[in-house]
Amino acid sequence: QSQVMESGGGSVQAGGSLTLSCQFSGPSFDRYSLAWFRQAPGVEREGIAMVDFTGTTKYAEFVKGRFTASRNNDKNTLSLQMSNLKPEDTGMYYCACRGFLRVDDRRPIDPTEFFTWGHGTQVTVSS
Repeated sequence: QSQVMESGGGSVQAGGSLTLSCQFSGPSFDRYSLAWFRQAPGVEREGIAMVDFTGTTKYAEFVKGRFTASRNNDKNTLSLQMSNLKPEDTGMYYCACRGFLRVDDRRPIDPTEFFTWGHGTQVTVSS
């Protein structure tokens, strides 16, 4: 049974940087696709970045150029480097995984396609 756990959230001023980490536990990490999502109060959960089991990466338009997702198959981790943070980036950030799910550039990163979720880590960006 796979599990994921997030770490690295915190408070930062606008323009600052944070790096989140997602630790995967379970067998066959290289068969899993992982993604980052976020959710602000009163807003639906939205996909931010995904790295599939082939290593293909996809980003939501609103984070391109500011966020970088990287997976490490030796350490079973997925990181999210966030720079030039904005107050609207505030929210609970979640990591999720699913086996053998490919990036699809024709549609957004969809939370309903992921089966295993972490508990989240809070990111707060002040102006």
